[in-house]
Amino acid sequence: MIFIAILVGCILGAIVGINVPIIPYTYSSYLAIAIIAALDSVFGGITGVLKREFDIKVFISGFFCNSILSILLTYLGNKLDVDIYLAAIVVFVGRMFINLTIIRKYYIDKWSEKLKNLRLKDK
Repeated sequence: MIFIAILVGCILGAIVGINVPIIPYTYSSYLAIAIIAALDSVFGGITGVLKREFDIKVFISGFFCNSILSILLTYLGNKLDVDIYLAAIVVFVGRMFINLTIIRKYYIDKWSEKLKNLRLKDK
C-alpha cells in the first residue's frame, strides 16, 4: 500500500514539476526551507513506521506545521535582514540525519538477522 502511495506521489510530482513555471529567485529560499521541513517530516514518518509508532494525524500536522513555520521564519528573517532560516535548516537537517541513522540501523539489523538465519540453516 505504501509503495503505491510513493509511486503515485512520484508520478504526480513529476507531472507537476514539468508543468510548474520557474520559481523566482526572491521566493527560492522560501521553497527551499519548506522542502527541507517537508523532507524532515517524511523521514520522521518512515522512522515512525519502522518503530510501529506512526500516526497519520501527527505526520500530516507535522508536515504542514513544520513547512509553514519554516516559511514564516524565513519571511521574518527577510524583514529583519537576518538569516533566521539558517537555524531552521540546521535543526531540520540534523533531525533528518538522526532519522536516516535510525532507518539505516533498522535495515542493517534486519539484513544481519536474515544472513544469520541463512547461515544457521546451511549448517
